[in-house]
Amino acid sequence: MVVNKVDGMNVEYETFYKPIEIPDEYRSLPDRVAETFTGKTIFMTGATGFLGKVLLEKILRKSPNVKRIYILMRQKKGKNAKQRIEELFTSPLFTLLKTTHGEKIIHKALPISGNVEEIGLGLSDTERQTLINEVDIVIHGAATIRFDEPLRKAVLLNTRGTQMMLKLAKQMKRMEVFVHISTAYCHLEQKVLYEKPYPPPTDPTKLIAKLEAMTEEAVEKQARALLGDCPNSYSYTKCLSEGLVVEEMNKGMPCLVLRPSIIIPIWREPLPGWTDNINGPTGLLIGAGKGVIRTMFCDNTGYADFLPVDITINGIFLGTWAYLTQKEHRQSICHLTSSQEWQVSWQEIIDIGKSIVTTEVPLNGCVWYPGGSMKTSRLLHQICVIFFHIIPAYFLDAIIFLSGNKPCLVKIQDRISKGFEVFEYYANNQWEFKNDYVHVIRKLMNKRERMEYKIDGEDLDIRKYFQDCIMATRIFILKEMPDTLPSARRHMRIMYWVDVIAKVLFFGFILYTLSSYSETLRSLFRVLFSIVQYVGGLFVSSGPKATLTEL
Repeated sequence: MVVNKVDGMNVEYETFYKPIEIPDEYRSLPDRVAETFTGKTIFMTGATGFLGKVLLEKILRKSPNVKRIYILMRQKKGKNAKQRIEELFTSPLFTLLKTTHGEKIIHKALPISGNVEEIGLGLSDTERQTLINEVDIVIHGAATIRFDEPLRKAVLLNTRGTQMMLKLAKQMKRMEVFVHISTAYCHLEQKVLYEKPYPPPTDPTKLIAKLEAMTEEAVEKQARALLGDCPNSYSYTKCLSEGLVVEEMNKGMPCLVLRPSIIIPIWREPLPGWTDNINGPTGLLIGAGKGVIRTMFCDNTGYADFLPVDITINGIFLGTWAYLTQKEHRQSICHLTSSQEWQVSWQEIIDIGKSIVTTEVPLNGCVWYPGGSMKTSRLLHQICVIFFHIIPAYFLDAIIFLSGNKPCLVKIQDRISKGFEVFEYYANNQWEFKNDYVHVIRKLMNKRERMEYKIDGEDLDIRKYFQDCIMATRIFILKEMPDTLPSARRHMRIMYWVDVIAKVLFFGFILYTLSSYSETLRSLFRVLFSIVQYVGGLFVSSGPKATLTEL
């Protein structure tokens, strides 16, 4: 199999994809995990989200004999469900799938018009009956992941949506398991979390009924009191949703709750580094790489629990496989987390990212040389925000406006500020997630399955991984093609010297101002100025000879 170009882009696929090499002696071993979906009909929600897209791709690629996959899709931006699924499969993510199995494989994914936010999921009677008669496996992943989502909307979508899905699933004649994609970060009052159910903060059914009868404005007035210790509407409503699933589980319904941690771009396949958003650490690296993020309020020695999306998907595959076929080892709640096996501090992420964006994969049009630092003092952080985020944004936007273009940097800083509000809570708190069950599953797998469905990061090269992430984000999100790298490196070199000169002038001004109050400082200023003149003379006479590696 040869894959030449990424769909719709003049980018060599081999730039990213390196096939997983399975030794010949392992190829004869069965792939029992893929067989889990053979001949099955699956009903998915959330297939247009980041996690859902990667899950859909892997089911079709690894289990091409799946009978069909029904996907719940709402109308969006004037496009109906059929148009949206056609658009979905144009993503570069599906290049490997279509090359491996041909274009016809995507016809196994069938859109069902509906909306998890609506009563009855917005399904027609005909489509509802089809699902009741045909579906074997339900995978419910639809949710709003906006942390600042108004509480009423978040409850109706995340919690009531789950309630409606459970109600439908209980009517399904062939259903074998209801897989609920929860989150490891939904029971945050616990500092050590185990793979067991935790009580929801309130009765989900009563809260749904209460909020249905209220307006969004009325709910927002009570939101802080309703949230209690929960930091945002996302974790609160996901916690409530999980409570509903556990309630049905206790009544005998076959349910599997999976709790992934913070999901980050693809590590290995099908497209290393790929993502459809710039949330999480990737967003920090891109913001820092563009020079618009220069300070963060964060304990730089702390770490968050990250998991590449393809490892998360493997966990979903393996959890479902074990639940359905390894009944003596069945477990209904499973953590898909990483911090028990590897930890990367915030400082390490920033240091690695800065090294990559300044020398190897610089971004086009960075407004300043990447720099800055993390602060443990909120006051110092706020001062730096004013001087290094807000003031430069207004200044540069004024220049952009006067040049006849549309200002954008103040708006970007507003978005960064809102992102910081969410980030700071998670960056300055620490949780421990116990994930014993993945070790049980690993022992059940044969050697081929361990390679094809990797659920550990034992050979994860963090630097190479983030390099792939930045390169893929550069191409697929920012639309900056590889042929622009040479000019980006030249621009980065210029910004380096602009940064150096600006710092010299700034501190020179401070020193000059202070020297007016002190004869000693005045003398020191004269000496330093003479040194700068001397070095500048040498530089001019010898000519610029700096190389990229020297910078």
